[in-house]
Amino acid sequence: MNIFFLLAITLVLIVYMLRKHIPLGLCMLTGGLLIWAVRSLEPAALGQAGVEMLSLPRTYDIIFALYFVMCLEIELRVSGVLSGMVGALKRIFSSVRVLLAVMPAFLGLLPSLGGARFSAPIVGELAKGLDLSADHQSAINYRFRHLFEYSSPLIPGMIMACSIADVPFSAFLKHLSWLTPVAFAAGWFVLIRPIHVVRQDVPQETREEKRHEDMDLLLALSSVVVTFLMVVLFDFSASVALGLITFLLFFVLMAMRRFVSAKDIWGGALDGKMLVNVIGILYFIQLLSVTNVLTEIVTAFQAAPLPVPVIIACVSFIIGQLTGMSQGHVAIVMPIVAAMGTGNLNLAGVAMVFGVAGQMLTPTHLCLVVTMDYFKAGFFGTLKPILLTELMILTIFSVYTYFTWA
Repeated sequence: MNIFFLLAITLVLIVYMLRKHIPLGLCMLTGGLLIWAVRSLEPAALGQAGVEMLSLPRTYDIIFALYFVMCLEIELRVSGVLSGMVGALKRIFSSVRVLLAVMPAFLGLLPSLGGARFSAPIVGELAKGLDLSADHQSAINYRFRHLFEYSSPLIPGMIMACSIADVPFSAFLKHLSWLTPVAFAAGWFVLIRPIHVVRQDVPQETREEKRHEDMDLLLALSSVVVTFLMVVLFDFSASVALGLITFLLFFVLMAMRRFVSAKDIWGGALDGKMLVNVIGILYFIQLLSVTNVLTEIVTAFQAAPLPVPVIIACVSFIIGQLTGMSQGHVAIVMPIVAAMGTGNLNLAGVAMVFGVAGQMLTPTHLCLVVTMDYFKAGFFGTLKPILLTELMILTIFSVYTYFTWA
């Protein structure tokens, strides 16, 4: 069976199951088993995919990072730090709409798979009283968390892309960094601009209340900043860094007499549905690998009578959708870019931007999974505005690249 026809059938099946409100992880697992049945039908391939998934450090880093992020969120929420932080930010900034965009963007600087679970409760707290649907809140958190995919030297995909394609890191950032304000503008136009904020009388706060909120702001932001520094400067994995911060914050809160039950933290963060979703997605990705689907897609496009940039764009977009992570499409597509034109900034830029678009529009993206899970939002309701913003970004980028290609 033609590989693209098989992928189309798989996508239709996944979409149908999602519309029936079947958990995402089971949808992805079913899609992967369909591909396996058509491409291999050998039990050994199923076992190989499972062994590879369980042997990858990435698997455990993702699972434990998500677990500790949820532990940290419980600590901040139950202790009142989260609401106090939001109160302080509302006092500092005059616009709630600005905060809805800026806070997930700031937290997006932390390179953690599924890290949208940390910014989600902040968006939810800020959205109180704004009459925003769960889908709208979910889309805001998801969109603005990923503004720096084109410009941050901390994003693993950017680091891998420059290394594989043999392009200078500074030059690549300069080549693509202008897309971050474009992505912000697109997100603002689609998601923030329509929000109607009713002006409310701000209650006068005492000096003690302000001091309390400022302390909450310091506690919450320091949790992010210290984790950020541990990952970037000291090369801690996301799971280890978040675990250490979670334990440290627990004792800091105790010292401040803001007790949070250990049972509520460690037990409340156990989420079986989330675990099933994550395992289903990771196993799906490994099935694509062991059945050689990804390799065949690349080979098919290489043989197609299309211009090289079009080939790179199509392959990157599809691989981005299938893997749902920047490391995935970068690891597969950037070697082709290197082979077609080593050091070509334009070609590497096309691969990166279209790969990011693919990873933003797929159920395999863990940030989408955890965001929808937190807000209890719908898959299609969340992705509809995201699709519109990605179309705007890709259109602007494509037009600019066409007229400036060197």
